[in-house]
Amino acid sequence: MNILICNVGSTSLKYQLFAMDRGEQVIAAGGAERVGGRESGFYWTENGEKRRERLALPTHREAIERMLRQLPPEAAVDCVGFKVVHAKGVTGVQYLTDDVLAAMEAFNSVAPAHNPPYLAAIRQFRALMPGVPLIGSFETAFHAQMPPEARLYSIPWELSERYAIHRYGFHGASHEYMTEFAAEKLGRRDFRLVSCHLGGSGSLAAVRDCRSVDTSMGLSLQCGVMQNNRIGDIDPYIIFYLAEECGMTLPEIKTMLQTKSGLLGMSGVSNDLRDVEDAAAAGNERAQIALRAYTYGIKKYIGSYAAALGGLDAITFGGGIGRNSARVREQALSGLDFLGVELDLQKNWSPRGGDDVSRDGSPVRIYVVDTNEEIVVARKAAALLMGG
Repeated sequence: MNILICNVGSTSLKYQLFAMDRGEQVIAAGGAERVGGRESGFYWTENGEKRRERLALPTHREAIERMLRQLPPEAAVDCVGFKVVHAKGVTGVQYLTDDVLAAMEAFNSVAPAHNPPYLAAIRQFRALMPGVPLIGSFETAFHAQMPPEARLYSIPWELSERYAIHRYGFHGASHEYMTEFAAEKLGRRDFRLVSCHLGGSGSLAAVRDCRSVDTSMGLSLQCGVMQNNRIGDIDPYIIFYLAEECGMTLPEIKTMLQTKSGLLGMSGVSNDLRDVEDAAAAGNERAQIALRAYTYGIKKYIGSYAAALGGLDAITFGGGIGRNSARVREQALSGLDFLGVELDLQKNWSPRGGDDVSRDGSPVRIYVVDTNEEIVVARKAAALLMGG
């Protein structure tokens, strides 16, 4: 069984083709970048080497066509799987029917950077690969069984029910992968974990016995810890103040919150943490404050989730920042010794994926994880195809 997994961005397309019957071997991988731009490109792996070419890719349709030409002709695709983000009243692993796509469209305003490009690409796959099943694994699924005290907002009950307004949570494939990684490392499934998926978009999850019981993101991806250019947690009355007293329009406020805030807004340097870290090291005060605010937010969530879980057995770090930034891990975990969190500074500086960077004898294990969200989606798609 060959499962093609596609990750769609507003201007990108990444893919991996898994031969599930051959030990989940990746038999093709690549992607397109700057789709719709003047200098689009396509890259792929061939004989272990990454190759590139420049070509016009006005839309995702041309990117998909180029991808299909690059796939091994002998490897028939049994289904295409997508790490889809959000839908009103729909979660889990689903065939991407008209009803499911309509549920995604109903939440376009809640996930404006994710749902529209996915919907457009999925419809192109339908046209270009007729008869091939399209399956979506929703990022909200891992958090779907959160208890009501963590899941619901304190708005009028009838509004929650009528409009499906509650905490959904995201980055489910990454949190699930890190949870299973921790279970394997600890050798049991009855443990208390804080899973930290930290990248341009980031969230934390409180996990008990391999199930998510709370998470930092909510109805949308705009809350929780600050992100690359998204706001994170704020007092909602800031929005009213900006509109009623400062003369900003709602579209201006929305754009500011989702594209001009976070690390970019605080630092004034960049939405890339690496640039912010470099500026902070060079003495830029705003960058230093932004970095401290970012790691302080992570620390607060770890502490609150330790309280909710009644203690901790492990913490995992994944995503581009969680995996690669020793400074973020060090600052976020500093001062948490009272919880049994003891980071080994030397191990933390240059870990390999999968390393335990806690001190010997630390009550809480700290793992740096190379997450593989694509294989999580591939396994779920294969299970659905086989009726599992």
